[in-house]
Amino acid sequence: VGIIKKARELSVLCDAQVSLIMFSATEKLSEYISPTVTTKKVFDRYQQTAGINLWSTHYERMQENLNKQKEINRRLRKEIRQRMGEDLNELSIDVLRGLEQNMEHSLNIVRERKLKVIRTQSGTYRKKVTNLEQVHKKLMRELEGRNEDPHYVFANHNGDGDYQSALELANNGGSHIFALRLQPSQPILREGGGYGSHDLRLA
Repeated sequence: VGIIKKARELSVLCDAQVSLIMFSATEKLSEYISPTVTTKKVFDRYQQTAGINLWSTHYERMQENLNKQKEINRRLRKEIRQRMGEDLNELSIDVLRGLEQNMEHSLNIVRERKLKVIRTQSGTYRKKVTNLEQVHKKLMRELEGRNEDPHYVFANHNGDGDYQSALELANNGGSHIFALRLQPSQPILREGGGYGSHDLRLA
């Protein structure tokens, strides 16, 4: 760009501090700044020489916004204290009634949420209990099926083969129940060529 070339020549030939900022119709930025200076220094020097403040309006807007935020924060803190039962002496009956209604509404929301959580947890616990009951019934059916098999007998730690005793031990969490499978061993050849009765051994 020709004007940027001229600004560069002024900076070199005349030892001038040049800051050039341009925007085209399409919002394209073109700029040049002398190597010995920064844009901020140029603006600061301009404000000092011309006796104006380019940032005063912006600073005033920022200060105004800050004051608004402080006021909002003060009101919120006061409202929180009032909801905690503090700073109520200066409130009128209408304001107190409105505060009471707001607190009742908030309390209802908290209660509804609490009941929802309780119902959800109760449903989860009921499912767990149902699953455990099904597992228990399945184990009991398997236990009864083994009792009906003639190859199995049940014995407890006292040597009693009574099935009812085994069930009682199972229901009471007994850990000494075990199943025995009776299986004939090889026949024993006796003297005289005869076979004796089959011996029984644990499978």
